[in-house]
Amino acid sequence: MPQIFDDMEPRAALAEIARDFHQRGWMAGTAGNLSVRADASKSFWITASGRPKGRMDASDALRVDVETGTVADRVKETNKPSAETCIHQVVYSLFANAKACLHVHTVDAVIAADKAPAGATGIALPAIEMIKGFDIWEQDPKLELPLFPNILNVVEIANTIEQRFAQDPPRVTALMIRGHGVTVWGRTLQEAYNRVEIVEFIMSYMARR
Repeated sequence: MPQIFDDMEPRAALAEIARDFHQRGWMAGTAGNLSVRADASKSFWITASGRPKGRMDASDALRVDVETGTVADRVKETNKPSAETCIHQVVYSLFANAKACLHVHTVDAVIAADKAPAGATGIALPAIEMIKGFDIWEQDPKLELPLFPNILNVVEIANTIEQRFAQDPPRVTALMIRGHGVTVWGRTLQEAYNRVEIVEFIMSYMARR
């Protein structure tokens, strides 16, 4: 019987998820990045930059300190952290219960975000059944997926996310960068994986409306 991802060695789990998402067209080429806490709170494993996601294995990961962003461990000397590692740092720093953080690039999410007005800070989510996958148990909930502008300086994006979420944590454990993709986190690696599927279902629904 297949294991849930939290029962696997963390780096092997990230590699399997990367291959899975690549096959679905969610991590084309080297796009996207996936991480999981390496211990209670101090560091996390993240997929290395520039590696083809469809061919990843457990050696294509490195361990990064949550507070400083410095590399604490790597299997291959050539492994380098993604520029978007800083966004994972923000998630782990702000949300103590976040065990994993997964970032993918999909066409439907970009289309759904493009439908939001210029300058919008959120995407209004439809009150469909899949919302329950984020533990939202309300009749016709009024929810937004936080939306951020895409700029070349990723550190600036991370700082903007940190400033907003420190004051107003989102009700859904996900965010969207316009023209880029969604980042989703969860209390377990399996939950984060499930929630990527959920938010992408919602984005696909919205893209077709």
